[in-house]
Amino acid sequence: MENTPVTSPTTGGHAGYIRIATEEAWATREITDEWRRMIDAGEGGPGFLGMVGHYMTSDADRPRFVRAGLEDAGELRLAHMDAAGIDHAVLALTAPGTQVLDAARGVGIAANANDELAAAVERHPSRFTGLAAVSFENVPAAVAELERAVSKLGLRGLIVNSHIRGRYLSDPEFWPILEAAEALDVPVYLHPNTPNDAMIGTMQEAGLDGAVFGFQVETSLHTLKMITSGVFDRFPRLRLVIGHLGEALPFWLYRFDYMHQGMVASRRYPSIKPLERKISEYIQDCIWITTSGMPAREPIMFTRKMVGDDHVMYAMDYPYQYVPAEVEMQDELPMSLTEKKAFFQDIAIDVFGLDAKAIGAV
Repeated sequence: MENTPVTSPTTGGHAGYIRIATEEAWATREITDEWRRMIDAGEGGPGFLGMVGHYMTSDADRPRFVRAGLEDAGELRLAHMDAAGIDHAVLALTAPGTQVLDAARGVGIAANANDELAAAVERHPSRFTGLAAVSFENVPAAVAELERAVSKLGLRGLIVNSHIRGRYLSDPEFWPILEAAEALDVPVYLHPNTPNDAMIGTMQEAGLDGAVFGFQVETSLHTLKMITSGVFDRFPRLRLVIGHLGEALPFWLYRFDYMHQGMVASRRYPSIKPLERKISEYIQDCIWITTSGMPAREPIMFTRKMVGDDHVMYAMDYPYQYVPAEVEMQDELPMSLTEKKAFFQDIAIDVFGLDAKAIGAV
């Protein structure tokens, strides 16, 4: 890679900004035990068994590192953050979260996870912020839990680990949850999951079902379904956050607009209705993008150009992708100090409603 920095990153704002990592995975022992039970029973479908089965059972170095990192919200995680120069992390229940569980199991597991995460934030308020988990299988309970997690526990958003056993937030059944997020003024983080059972077969045969490709396909599909279903017309103040430089969506803006306009005019698909705005405008105005797992200069600068500098912010994707050198790569991006401060710090403070003083922002 070009642009190798002279010194390694350190915490404390010495660069002129603190680094807030905005897509950092975490899990409770309760949910990983439930996942292991499902794996042993052969439950959850091919995507779950392929991805979670690997990370929960493999003895290879990377899955072992991931397991240790996921279940830690203390000394190990903080040591890794310090070594990489990460001042603050936005933690969220890792994929697939509760979204492979029925409501009977998911409601309680989500509530317990929120309690545990809030306790971790209380122990380390300058280092951690948390996003709330809910069980989407029980929408009234999900609304109540999101309100509790934000209003009483102090969590700062909602994590959605993409499809809900093959269903998407484009379905109006789930819109009361989005309405609650908008009313609470907290963002929704749409995190990848493996493709649903109807999509995954060919990808899995080729080894392309996970983060290498399948995640991008599944999450970009979910995002587009939300847009074309009218979610952002119905909830114009809703803030959606997606990772991995927008799951390739910024590259397609012109084509989305052109093709959607033609489909509306031809009435080819009953599901494609007129929208108040262009697809590109929803992506540019309603969606914030993080760099999780995507540290290269050219794609980051391209994404900033396509969606706006004020809609792209830093993330690491710990513990799945923990490479301290990638922090250095982003420190060396061709931006002014003011732009880097926004990229690493200020946009995240604004989107997640963080207390700048409490987290030591410069």
